[in-house]
Amino acid sequence: MHRVAPHLIQDQLAPLVTYGSHPLTLKRANGIVLDKPGNPSCYSPSSFRVIVLLQTCSKMLERIMNSRLSCVARATGLLNAHQCGSLAGLSASDAVTTLTHEVKTLQMAGRKLSTLFLDIKGGFDNVNPSTFCGILRAKGVNLYLVSWTKSFLTGRSFRLLYQGSPRVFAPVSVGTPQGSPVSSLLFVIYVSHLHCEIPHRLTLSYVDDFGLTASSASYRRKIQILQKQYMRLKSRGTRLGVGFSVPKTELIHWRTNRDRGPISNAPVHLDGSVFTPKSEVRWLGYWFSPSISTTPHFVNRLAQAQAAFVAVKRLSPPGIGLPPFLCHRVASSLLFPILGYGADVFMPTAHMIRKLAVFWHKVQRWTTNCFMSTPTHILAIEGCLPPLELLIAYKRRLAHLRILCSPPEINPATARLPPSVQTRSLHRHSPDHRVLSARNAESRLPLPWLQSRPPSKNRAHLPLDALPHSRLFLFGPDGLAPLPVTSQHLLTDHYPEPAPGRSYPQLKLQCRGLLTKEWEEASPGPARYPYRPSLNPHPFMGLDKFSVGRIHQMRSGKSYLPAHPSWDSDAPTTCPSCQSAPETFEHAILHCPAKEPSSTRHLQVMLDVCPDAPVWSSGALLGALARFIKSTATAFPPGMFSRPTSAVSSVSSRSSNVVSFGYFMSSQGNQVYVLCFSCCPLV
Repeated sequence: MHRVAPHLIQDQLAPLVTYGSHPLTLKRANGIVLDKPGNPSCYSPSSFRVIVLLQTCSKMLERIMNSRLSCVARATGLLNAHQCGSLAGLSASDAVTTLTHEVKTLQMAGRKLSTLFLDIKGGFDNVNPSTFCGILRAKGVNLYLVSWTKSFLTGRSFRLLYQGSPRVFAPVSVGTPQGSPVSSLLFVIYVSHLHCEIPHRLTLSYVDDFGLTASSASYRRKIQILQKQYMRLKSRGTRLGVGFSVPKTELIHWRTNRDRGPISNAPVHLDGSVFTPKSEVRWLGYWFSPSISTTPHFVNRLAQAQAAFVAVKRLSPPGIGLPPFLCHRVASSLLFPILGYGADVFMPTAHMIRKLAVFWHKVQRWTTNCFMSTPTHILAIEGCLPPLELLIAYKRRLAHLRILCSPPEINPATARLPPSVQTRSLHRHSPDHRVLSARNAESRLPLPWLQSRPPSKNRAHLPLDALPHSRLFLFGPDGLAPLPVTSQHLLTDHYPEPAPGRSYPQLKLQCRGLLTKEWEEASPGPARYPYRPSLNPHPFMGLDKFSVGRIHQMRSGKSYLPAHPSWDSDAPTTCPSCQSAPETFEHAILHCPAKEPSSTRHLQVMLDVCPDAPVWSSGALLGALARFIKSTATAFPPGMFSRPTSAVSSVSSRSSNVVSFGYFMSSQGNQVYVLCFSCCPLV
């Protein structure tokens, strides 16, 4: 519709924006009920979540208003600097980075810290339209935005869709629809008044998840501060009509590995309930321990990745199913994000990296259909999936780059960078808790960010000071060149444009090139394997999985070819078809005299299989190679056919009009294969 009449949508939505109105026809929506994971009881309404399915035109209008309202909210102070959810340029990692930096900074000053994690009960359902519009008017927001927001939140009706539902629309007088593009922003603005700035304390939030951190010289005083801070937060929430969920409230007492005192089990008393400190707390998908050890987090991430892998690998068993191209996409866009979530903030230990790498090797082997005896560095190159330690370093590099390029007014982590690190503005968070550690002995002072860490382990960088130190290659010749911002449209007009050649996408491309360079240096590969690493899937990975598996195995030098022994090194290496030379990859494809009829028919212009050969970039040649492998049964498992290979080749070389599918069980490796070959009727 937009291609035929580009002005149609604009003509329909422009009057609605100008006059601040949301049509009544767009306020009627359907709701579906989804169960919340991890809730054991299905009899409680709190175990379910209602997602509203809105009309497409309504979502387009809401997206426009979300963009305008987000800019106005930052300019008029509707948002707090420590809100990190549902806002452009921010993520959960920014909130976690800010929390860990503040905890370690105050610990260096010798203070005791605790954090109380809270969750707003039914947050989206408790937004009051009148109260919200009053907040907008108090900040001087344009009247058309106030009018549209009031029109959007009032007069709504929806119906629940489930088996046996009455399918009757019911009015909704309070709340914002969960599933709308603008609902999250409206809720974040609504609860921004819950934040309060108190020295040596921190209130962080991600949408409806809050974290209250208090520090003191003693545990008793720290508990009193937390309880007082919670009562202040509860009082402000009562005026807004929101409360906190008791079952989701958790407490943790932070400590360092150097603490020799007894572990504090002091509880906090809130609204008649007692909350004892926990040894592990999950917040925003990150698992925290009192010493901020990264092992509990990655143990949980590994378990979740293994569970997901068990489910998705059924889509592509060995030899059949999805082509490796799609398996590569599943591995890179589903399995690694689950496995590596949190690696941008938490650095796994060397022992934990080895455990994660074992799982990653299984994913690479599933993608390529290679054998267990295939060297892991060759396996990574064949699957176009870099080693895990390099992927984690690349993920951390991108996260650090995003923080360094973000405006300090928007990102609370960027606002805590050292003042000498030049960003797009000189704004920094106040107060800076670095000054509290100035009374420490010189041997225990935090290192300046430009200074390298000495061999002694007594001194170290603060978390956000170590970030620019490890990324000095991104700065200019003097080490202090300003970096570009993440998104220019988030800023006001007084910010200068980024310098030529230093844009954020170009720096990301530089990090990607650095990943490839590190991969080549870390895994050069043996001389018999000439292929180079690539982050993009090989073109031949788009063929059927059985053919691609044969190609991967022959390229890696671990296949069913006699010259590629994987188990018995004393077996003969001569080609069983011609008995004239060892059956290597080149011989089996290009030089075997017994396969010359099939080679003449399929591989008419193929002259080489070296890394730079045209066959690896031509779709026509790759298709011909796959047909040649199937017609000659090259690198097929032994005993796959009861007749000689020459018989299969002679039958397949005839013209045919019947296609047969066969499933075969290999005698080695217990792998199931599917073979699609053509045969002609016997006449």
